[in-house]
Amino acid sequence: MEEDPLFVEEAEPPGRSTSSQDLINSGADFFPTPPVLSHPPAFLMKTKGKPVVFQENPSSRSFRKRFYPTTTYQAWNDWRWQLRNRITDVAKLAELISLSGMERFAVANGTSLPLAITPYYASLLSVSGADDRLRRTVIPSLEEGTLSSGEQDDPLAEERDSPVPGIVHRYPDRVLFLVTDYCSTYCRYCTRSRMVGGSHQYHDDARQWEQGLAYIAGNPGIRDVLLSGGDPLTLSDEKLDWLLSRLQMIPHVEIVRIGTKVPAVMPQRITPDLIRVLKRHHPLWMSIHVTHPDELTPEMYRACKRLADAGIPLGSQTVLLAGINDDVETMKRLMLGLLQFRVKPYYLYQCDPIPGSSHFRTPISKGLEIIEGLRGHTTGYAVPSYVIDAPGGGGKIPLLPEYLVGREGNDLILRNYVGGFYRYTDCIQPQVIVH
Repeated sequence: MEEDPLFVEEAEPPGRSTSSQDLINSGADFFPTPPVLSHPPAFLMKTKGKPVVFQENPSSRSFRKRFYPTTTYQAWNDWRWQLRNRITDVAKLAELISLSGMERFAVANGTSLPLAITPYYASLLSVSGADDRLRRTVIPSLEEGTLSSGEQDDPLAEERDSPVPGIVHRYPDRVLFLVTDYCSTYCRYCTRSRMVGGSHQYHDDARQWEQGLAYIAGNPGIRDVLLSGGDPLTLSDEKLDWLLSRLQMIPHVEIVRIGTKVPAVMPQRITPDLIRVLKRHHPLWMSIHVTHPDELTPEMYRACKRLADAGIPLGSQTVLLAGINDDVETMKRLMLGLLQFRVKPYYLYQCDPIPGSSHFRTPISKGLEIIEGLRGHTTGYAVPSYVIDAPGGGGKIPLLPEYLVGREGNDLILRNYVGGFYRYTDCIQPQVIVH
């Protein structure tokens, strides 16, 4: 395969400190030879004495050659090309994927949330078989037209907690800043399906951004700003740089976070130019929306590597979805894969009750079962916090299996991950009797 800058590791910058491999080569016998991984992922393998080369995902390569034969490799890996060529109607989708009759009807008749899929992400979907797990997350279904009990357009009451357009201020020291209503790919279970992809209310609206910035500047208790939308990484480098610079000028803003699904659905967006912009605005954190192990491709690895190498801490957010990722083995593969991508599993969300989402939602017992199947059975770094974002604006409420069974006197009765019971003597503060 022809090497392309997207997939070739950059040289280490000048001034690098001496590495352990340099010391080994120089004869320092106190550095043991590192072990060789028994089964490293194919796209993480190194060739001795040569740059690291990341293989293109075979599914994407064959998809591109079959359905986009005149599109060059360089154009395919241009994020702007990916945005311009999003799949947004039933005719184009049917050219690429064999749609069932129900899928075709659902796409053609439309729902409140529009259809949009990047060609790259479409290449990860099964071209046949409507039960494909990723496919069900982005292709409309007839179930979206069914309104079930408890479902609401704004289940988290974000609009109630919005003091100015684009700002949601629910927690004392942090705000959600909705900077765009545009995504490269629309997830069918999106919490903000009421606002994304339609009016462009939040897309590139500098006047609205100014209102949000003024609100943040006028509230000294705000120390943390989460940029979301829509997807902030669909904005241009210049607009992101402007917005991050303005936030950086507010003295009491200590950190900025970006919530995005771009590394999973359009990893071509994570360019060296974008990295240079983001590196100017530390401390900057990023939460990446990831759904299923099938998203963990060489392209996504490359995107995460660039972000992590730029000093941006990465966390993941995953929505628990019925029939898609709601079993222990799938979730374990996803979480352990994320760790290899240098992404810390952060939140596992119960699916929010937006209209037409009942086919995605699982019983709470399923989420607890998954956490119990991870805790103790694999590394603790791979165990996210399972939360419900409480309807009505109650905020994120963590849920845990019952490991504290009860109390006998000063002893707590605890259950471990394999069902064993243990006593722990609790420290009881002595009562002070005042005469």
